[in-house]
Amino acid sequence: MPLYVVATPIGNLEDITYRAVRLLGEVDVIAAEDTRKTGRLLKHLGIEHASLLSYHEQNEAARADQIVRLVAEGGSVALVSNAGTPSVSDPGYRVVRRCIEAGQDVIPIPGACASVAALSASGLPMHRFHFAGFPPKKPGKRLKFLAELGELDATVVLYESPFRIVKLLGSVREALGERPLCVGREVTKKFEEFIRGTPGELLEHFEQHPPKGEFVVMIAPRGWGAGRQTPD
Repeated sequence: MPLYVVATPIGNLEDITYRAVRLLGEVDVIAAEDTRKTGRLLKHLGIEHASLLSYHEQNEAARADQIVRLVAEGGSVALVSNAGTPSVSDPGYRVVRRCIEAGQDVIPIPGACASVAALSASGLPMHRFHFAGFPPKKPGKRLKFLAELGELDATVVLYESPFRIVKLLGSVREALGERPLCVGREVTKKFEEFIRGTPGELLEHFEQHPPKGEFVVMIAPRGWGAGRQTPD
């Protein structure tokens, strides 16, 4: 039997596919980053499933071996994270890698992904984009990280928390100047919003509106916005 990599909602619980719901009700085991959160999702979906297996960053290596054994013995396993697509800034990579190395099939069940959802509404170029996850917390490393990304001819996509978004915008301004940005906040949730402008303009915005929720930060490609607003 295969390992199913199942995308789950990032906020709005309606954002799950019929296929994902069916498989979550059929598999032998659901490997979940947080069994409590997954349990609440299953309850909302009307799925009664007793076989939840906890896996997270701290135990993923050991759990990967266990999941490989389950699949090799003919069990079907669905891998889910707290929200969105497993392995995208979430645990999951080691489990997928170990199954592949063991010769087991891995089948993606596509669905919600915060970075792709935010990009689709950003108004920034999507023909090339670079997902870089969460930036470094230390200022020096963050500036170096942003300077290197700023050389790419692609829209850069980052994740950030409400506690560090202002520091990140300040670092973007220092490293890249007033390059156009789009910040998606609480994507698919009740208070979803997209804020567009330069780092300076966004910093002014957050002075008036203290940041809350989770953020997707999208930085325009090098040279975009200075007479260049279409893909080459």
